[in-house]
Amino acid sequence: MIYPTRRAALIVAAGAPLALIAGSAMAPLWWLGVFWAAVMLLLMALDAMLGAARDRLSLDPVPPLSAAVARPGQIEFTARFAGAAPRSVEARLDAGARLGLAGGTMQAQVHDGVAEVVAAFTPQRRGIATLEALWLRWQGPLGLVWKQKTFALDFNLAVTTDLAWVREEAVRLFARNAMFGTKAQIEVGEGSEFHALRDFQPGMDRRAVDWKQSARHALLLAKEFRTDRNHNVVMALDCGRAMSEPLDGAPRIDRAINGALLLAHACLRSGDRAGFFAFDAAPRLSTGAVGGPNAFAVLQQMAGRIDYSAEETNYTLGLSVLAGELQRRSLIVVFTDFTDPTAAQLMIESVGRLARRHLLMFVVLRDEELEGMIAAEPLEPEDVARAVFAASLRRERDLVISRLRRLGVHIVETSADRIGPAVINSYLDLKRRDLL
Repeated sequence: MIYPTRRAALIVAAGAPLALIAGSAMAPLWWLGVFWAAVMLLLMALDAMLGAARDRLSLDPVPPLSAAVARPGQIEFTARFAGAAPRSVEARLDAGARLGLAGGTMQAQVHDGVAEVVAAFTPQRRGIATLEALWLRWQGPLGLVWKQKTFALDFNLAVTTDLAWVREEAVRLFARNAMFGTKAQIEVGEGSEFHALRDFQPGMDRRAVDWKQSARHALLLAKEFRTDRNHNVVMALDCGRAMSEPLDGAPRIDRAINGALLLAHACLRSGDRAGFFAFDAAPRLSTGAVGGPNAFAVLQQMAGRIDYSAEETNYTLGLSVLAGELQRRSLIVVFTDFTDPTAAQLMIESVGRLARRHLLMFVVLRDEELEGMIAAEPLEPEDVARAVFAASLRRERDLVISRLRRLGVHIVETSADRIGPAVINSYLDLKRRDLL
């Protein structure tokens, strides 16, 4: 496709009033307008002939790509001109809204006939993002015409869970303790299973002293315990409508999946068993508690199957099915968000029954946008109404959290970017207190 540039259109438009003025002054000069337009058409035709040919432009195959929710990425396209080449090109990529392209038109300089076009993106949801077409256009040497060529891509890009974030957080949180992983003493720690007696050393906890055995042997002895292992830790993921809404650039459920995967890594690393359970209006996924060297890979694969939902969450059905599947006392970590008072009341009733046998921990994400509405300075009446409504939502949320705490549920309320360290610290604190 070849069409005029804005410069050419402005030049042609500028000749019209000049021809009108000349024709008004002297009638025989009316032909100046026609002459002006004809000259411009000839110049545009010349510009099109001198510019780089469209049939001599080729596009290299799209390289292998990876994309993760809320993680910025980029796609690099390499366009090659055979023969004459322009100084720069403009590009536009046609892709699905799921990919989250940043900006519209992209600019790229041409060096030695090669143009590197970079399209930045930040995916908003998991799934398949289709790259349909790439448009490239460039100007002739006179800047009067655009030449455009369209490349059909038909490329599918899978947007997955942000496993790179999980790996980075795992390295950051556990690398400083990695030196202890190769020592046999890792089996000894704060737990409930007695291991052995040993001589009391300075720095040891005085509560570990066995006074009866010390009196019998006339030597100060302390107890050692084996670190508790093989606990069941189940991550119950609410994937209903409220959890599918975005928070800080990514759906809440994706934030929850990242935190659940990081917690699963910590559980498996400490010798416990981990599992996933996803539910909305009905149970959608259940892996059971798994352990072993391949357990984390299995959980990664199963986490990718958790889909978004537009249905309301049925806590009664979901938690009842989960309770029926668990054959032993387990730590149940529920990733959810509650805004509807009726649904929250039903959830509290279900939690009360579940808490009689199992240990529960709820993970809720703090809504920074809601907090901003409350703290914003009111400048208009709408700001006051917005702040009052936001404060009522937070008040209802705090009421539900306080009722859960009275039932013995442990609450982790954190921001989206701190969900990983927050849930791991709470998990380790429960193990340290021997509550599992």
